[in-house]
Order: sequence, then C-alpha cells, then structure tokens
Amino acid sequence: MVSPPPGFQRARRPEQVEARRCAILDTARAMLRVRRVADISLRELSDGVGLAKSNVLRYFDSREAIFLEVMDENWTAWLDEVEAALAAQDPPGPSSARVAVPDHGPAAGGPFARETWVATVVAGSLAAQPLLCELASVTAGVLEKNISVDVARTFKLRAHERTARLAGLVRARVPHLDAPAAEHFAQAVFVLVAGLWPYAVPTEAVSAVMAELGLPPARELFARGLTEGLVNQLVGLSARATAAAPTP
Repeated sequence: MVSPPPGFQRARRPEQVEARRCAILDTARAMLRVRRVADISLRELSDGVGLAKSNVLRYFDSREAIFLEVMDENWTAWLDEVEAALAAQDPPGPSSARVAVPDHGPAAGGPFARETWVATVVAGSLAAQPLLCELASVTAGVLEKNISVDVARTFKLRAHERTARLAGLVRARVPHLDAPAAEHFAQAVFVLVAGLWPYAVPTEAVSAVMAELGLPPARELFARGLTEGLVNQLVGLSARATAAAPTP
C-alpha cells in the first residue's frame, strides 16, 4: 500500500476535495500521454498520485471513471478547436441544397463542396487528437464497463451535449440538414474513430510488415480513412436531405 506523502491530510473541505481530484486527473493525463488506457492500472495511477487505491476511490468510482473525465475534457477542447477552424474561413459553395449559395472559397463550384469541407475539417482536427481518439476507441468496450449509475448518467448527459454541439456546428454550415441528420453525423464521427483507431497504433511487428509492403504509416492511413468516411457520411446525408426537399 502506498504511504501518504509527508503532511498528507484527508481532504475535507470542498476546495481540498477538488484539489485532490485535480491531482488525480493530472496524473492520469500525464500517463495517457505515453501509455495506452489498457496499460494503465488503478494501482499504477494511485502510485503516481502518491495515494493508496482506496484513497483514490474516495474521489472517483473507478479507474474508468477517471478516464471518462479526461475524455470529456478533451472532447470539449476538441469541439472548441473545430468551432474555431470552421469559423476561420467562409464555407465553400455550392451546397447541395436547393438554395442560392455564393461561389467562393477553395472548393467553390464543386458538387458537395461545402459538405466535403466541413467533414474534412472535422476529420483533420480529430486526427490531430490522438488521446481523444484513444479514449473514444475504448469507451463502449472498456470505460463504460466499471462505473456506477451516477457516473454513467453524468457521462451520457455530457456526451449528448457534446454531440448536440457538433451537430449544431455542422448544421450552421450545411443548413438544409435537419437536426436528426446532423446528429447522426455527429454520432458517426466517434463510431468511425472507434473502428479505425486501433489500426492507427499497430504493434512493432505489424508496423514492420506494413513498411515491407510499402504501405503508408498507420496514422496516415487512419487520417485518410477517417476523412473519407466522414465525407461520405455527410455527403450522403446531404444528398438524402436534398432529394427529400420539396421542389420549389
């Protein structure tokens, strides 16, 4: 058992509890920068904080609850980046909707140019967030398996808010999509990440064989696959929305 550090006192006041939670999360973040979720045990995390496992569990229900908290932080920060990236330039046109859209931007004039641009921005920003991709890839299979009802409720409510925010960002650029279609796209983002990310972090043996075969690096293949998948999703949803729209 880990001995409390010198001067250790049990957190009693709210600010002390919050400080202890922050210390645990800081340790989890530092470990996740160099190791995968599956390689980090609660004991190792507790050792890193300088507390016994039982003391860590006073502040979080489980190892999984800690990582879900880290995931939500990264999810929110990523959405801030997506919003800034989408706001940094005017969307290209035309959109596939039966509305007048001015021709401007790098993809002006191409079919589904706006949808392709939005999906590419989302995919590119997410591919640059390996920690979020890692956590998203193990959410359903690992992180949601050892949590209380309260933790599950909090995480699912937050996830719904984050998904709705991304859907809103998409609809602001592709306005003819209805809310369900935009939310479907937002949900598909992490479904695709969960399926593709494990292949982005191959073992040394698999990496060696990929190099022998002249294949691109795994991360590059991940970014390509995610971009292609999201473009196809958004273009398909946009085409369906256009087909269903009443003829003017």
